[in-house]
Amino acid sequence: MTSHSGAAVLAPTAPFGLPRRRTPVPDFDFVLFGATGDLAARKLLPALLQREAEQVLPSRGRIICTGQQPLSTEEFADRVLSGLKNPGDSALERFRARLCYVPVDARDPQGFTHLAELLTDPQTVRVFYLATAPALFAPICTNLAAAGLVSPHSRVVLEKPIGHDLDSSRVINDAVGSVFTEAQIYRIDHYLGKETVQNLMVLRFANPLFERPWSAADIDHVQITCSESLGVEGRGAYYDRAGALRDMVQNHLVQLLCLVAMEPPSAFDKDSVRDEKLKVLKAVRPITGERVRTTTVRAQYVAGAIDGAPVPDYLSDIGASTSDTETFVAIKAEIDNWRWSGVPFYLRTGKRLPSQSSEIIITFRQVRHCIFPADAGPIGPNQLVIRLQPDEGISQLTTMKAPGSGRLALIPASLQLSFRDTSGARIPEAYERLITDVIRGDATLFMRRDEVEASWHWIEPILDGWRTHMPRPQRYAAGSWGPVAAIGLIERDGRSWYETV
Repeated sequence: MTSHSGAAVLAPTAPFGLPRRRTPVPDFDFVLFGATGDLAARKLLPALLQREAEQVLPSRGRIICTGQQPLSTEEFADRVLSGLKNPGDSALERFRARLCYVPVDARDPQGFTHLAELLTDPQTVRVFYLATAPALFAPICTNLAAAGLVSPHSRVVLEKPIGHDLDSSRVINDAVGSVFTEAQIYRIDHYLGKETVQNLMVLRFANPLFERPWSAADIDHVQITCSESLGVEGRGAYYDRAGALRDMVQNHLVQLLCLVAMEPPSAFDKDSVRDEKLKVLKAVRPITGERVRTTTVRAQYVAGAIDGAPVPDYLSDIGASTSDTETFVAIKAEIDNWRWSGVPFYLRTGKRLPSQSSEIIITFRQVRHCIFPADAGPIGPNQLVIRLQPDEGISQLTTMKAPGSGRLALIPASLQLSFRDTSGARIPEAYERLITDVIRGDATLFMRRDEVEASWHWIEPILDGWRTHMPRPQRYAAGSWGPVAAIGLIERDGRSWYETV
């Protein structure tokens, strides 16, 4: 099924643009490991600069950047600011004044003594952001502790992936946990910082219109698609070791699955929300052995075209002659609990697909009895489309009467709510929200250790099944929506993928 155009706009009933109350951001020292890397340049430093431009950050807040390159603070600042979008001269100057660069080898304790010379107030919030390879998480934490830098007001942020399987995840978590308490550890998944993801919880639990039919009694199936038109984009070495299942499904898609399927938490706080997500992970039916053949699809893109431009194959993108790494995954997941028994969750993600989009599609069951004549046209299922990107918002697909006084005709129609158009305000990027949440000490949108391990418990049998029963990925042309087998996965059940055009 394709998306509908010519949609009506759903206007809010309450005024937007009112002054928003913000929880104050306390004084902080933000220590960024891996500051010369790609993630810092593309996401983290731009997010901090935007917070600066919006005057969210307190006057007493430092951004201490570390890396192995022997740069001065002035050289680093010049390099960083030349690549950032200019929010205005005053914001740039304030941001530059916050920056400090310290050359640090993560494995060498000596470099941490220079950090200790800067971090002298144990009462100031210290955020250690580890935008590095997971192999460096343990030595960084060990050296922080040895240098006496871990105070009661310290927090550490771990970027994905946290290991490549359950055992390696436990090793990393054990090492970090020997230095920081669980309450001080923030495992980040930037999808959880998106406006629409948080609105999903509000939509479900603040609106009886959706809360009451949110179960197998009224929902036919759920689709979660995260498509990327890009390739590996300079991450070939990492991606070829990880693949789409580890890179996207184990964290992003599994987290979205949990938010859609979880029971109402007792309160909107970190432990209540994460407790309910954990229950979902424990209820997802394992996919073991030969079941991977009928419930999963793995594939790798070959040469094709996107928007008329030729695209090379995956091997050319990573500069290799052979690889069995998957760039596309589709999974039929099932949740064995009272609310969701019999409702399939179809997960799909891939690189070099036709568009860059992330969507959750809730398809409701058909009406039990149709009173309209057959020649009026078919009644399509109601669908709730939750767009994470691009243009974050929500669409409600319904059946309406075609305008006019002639023969009764039924047509599909869409009510759309765009967060950007409705509020008239800029929607913060996910990292902007999450970074300030860490400084404030709010862990609601971060993952707990038992969540990460429960996710690996579900993912590992799929990896094992692939090694035995599906060792070679199928192929799909770049610019397509994946292999034919992905269509068969859902159409065997009499359903179709929702595809954005």
